[in-house]
Amino acid sequence: MTTGAPTSPYTARPPRSRLRRYLPLGVAAWLVLEIWLLTLVAGAAGGFAVFLLLVAGFVAGSVVIKRAGRRAFQSLNEALQRGGSPERGGGNGLMMLGGLLLMIPGVVSDAAGLLLLLPSVQQAVSRYAENALDKRLRTAAPGSFGDAFQQARIHRPDGKVVQGEVIREDRPEPGEQERPPLTR
Repeated sequence: MTTGAPTSPYTARPPRSRLRRYLPLGVAAWLVLEIWLLTLVAGAAGGFAVFLLLVAGFVAGSVVIKRAGRRAFQSLNEALQRGGSPERGGGNGLMMLGGLLLMIPGVVSDAAGLLLLLPSVQQAVSRYAENALDKRLRTAAPGSFGDAFQQARIHRPDGKVVQGEVIREDRPEPGEQERPPLTR
């Protein structure tokens, strides 16, 4: 037996975000475009040329990823030896993404991968991503993950981060019984 208002067996689902709604459609359109472009290239240059293009993209992508990973590891080692943190904006993550896009078979992904290997494009994409993330964190709703991240970054006026711990002492109100302390 239950008390209170009857509950419906059908609970209302929250609305889907735009990303979850349109991402499958975008991936399907991208795959269709890649296949169509590969058939156009195969019709113009032949099937063997397309095969060589795909193999060359895979090899170039693996070389780029290996090189970017080596650079990132070297930067991390140097930073640890200095006792600091690695420099920001090294571009290794975007270079790895460019290599991954080169490894994916297709003409559009190869073009996007080659674009991400250019330093000016890396800087622009990095700046855009930082601004978008910063804007999203600033408008985070209270109690969300972004709000927790924003609260964790407490800076002093000179720019240094203050490490600390919050200790809260709950005092009983008049008339309440005080609880004994927890012991291990």
